[in-house]
Amino acid sequence: QKNPRTVRQAEEVRGLEHLSMDVAVNFSKGAQLSSHIHNVCAEAREAIYTREEDVKFWLEKGVDGSMFEVLPQGSDLPELQRCRLCPDRWKPCICSYSLSIEWYPCMLKYCKSRDAGGKVSSYKCGIRSCQKGYTFDYYVPQKQLCLWDEET
Repeated sequence: QKNPRTVRQAEEVRGLEHLSMDVAVNFSKGAQLSSHIHNVCAEAREAIYTREEDVKFWLEKGVDGSMFEVLPQGSDLPELQRCRLCPDRWKPCICSYSLSIEWYPCMLKYCKSRDAGGKVSSYKCGIRSCQKGYTFDYYVPQKQLCLWDEET
């Protein structure tokens, strides 16, 4: 890469994606999903989440369904609040975590040129960069496990 120390800015801002992480994954069986889970999620053994639609995909691929536990949702428990609004630190709630990826290569960039006869042609001339944001919502058995989501 030319100029590796350059601070890059995304050329395209892709919108915020809101994901409900409604299924817990058993850490000890997680290697069936990815060999990286034991390294990447080592500190979060009791708190690995995924989406129900991802579980359906994995089940179709033959993964053992006993590693998944469907978590309570706001529609299942109407009294379940968002953690930032919940006054009691020992009550269950829906926690939110936001993440923004400020710059990542997302597609090839094409440029145009003209040959001696004036004919226009395109060629690969770089990589387009994008920015993307995510908000993850997930159940926690007590607000104490979601203190970053407090209202400021």
